[in-house]
Amino acid sequence: MLASDLIKLGNLQLVGKLISEELMLGVHASKRSGMGTEFEQYRHYEPGDDPKRIDWKLYARTDKHLVKESSAESNRQIRFLLDLSGSMNYAENGMSRLEYAKLLIASLSYLGYIQNDQMSLYALQNGKVNSIVSGASSSGKQAFNKILFGLQKTTASGEWTADFAANGKLQFPEFATKSQEQLIFVTDFLQVGQEWLTLIKSIASPRREIVIFQILGDNEVDFNLTGFYRFKDLETGKEIELQAEAVRDKFKESSKAYFDMLEEELRIPYVNLVQARLSDPLGMVLKEFLTRRKG
Repeated sequence: MLASDLIKLGNLQLVGKLISEELMLGVHASKRSGMGTEFEQYRHYEPGDDPKRIDWKLYARTDKHLVKESSAESNRQIRFLLDLSGSMNYAENGMSRLEYAKLLIASLSYLGYIQNDQMSLYALQNGKVNSIVSGASSSGKQAFNKILFGLQKTTASGEWTADFAANGKLQFPEFATKSQEQLIFVTDFLQVGQEWLTLIKSIASPRREIVIFQILGDNEVDFNLTGFYRFKDLETGKEIELQAEAVRDKFKESSKAYFDMLEEELRIPYVNLVQARLSDPLGMVLKEFLTRRKG
């Protein structure tokens, strides 16, 4: 299903569930079952099971002895980092980049809910990393619901500019953790200088898997426009009027050079770049991501 159809549902929780349930088979093979705190599934009663674990209310309705299973808490830490710079408001065919990003994070966080992973959500805006949902004490369903609530409140504006200290290093104490974690960036990865690449390279390490979902519009890549247009920088507000045909070749040449450079620069251990277009079905994008991780 296209993201433009999913956004019409107006329910991030439902969207996350619909997309993720198509992809759950084989995801996160370290999944464990036991006497945890999060409900996972039912199975038939077997000799040796504690009779107290039988759902007697369900038995009254189905006449089957079914046992509740729970997932023990995962030790996997997942941090979602959402780009909230103004360029995330870019839209094509009624779908904005920010809306697509929210659907993507909702789907991935539902997968985390199923695995009972510890999850948190951060916003990247105006050169700062702001915590929206702390993952210190949240996992599974609780973390999933908090992330959905946080996503609903987010808006994009301003610029993303790297915050450098006097010694030239980035000032992001949020990434000083020494624990194993997975960072999932959702962004357009469009930069004036090298601000995004500098950030990624400064925090990449063997203990931290970094996944970058770069969301782009078809016109940002193919530039199949004709006629005169007024182009606006969604971060600075600057505008320029151009004839599309006159700049198409130069634009496509520059775009290709930029995307080739990104792929080359991001060939870093523990860093994965997944490119998606606003017209791409979310299920296809997530399948590519999961297949790449398993491979």
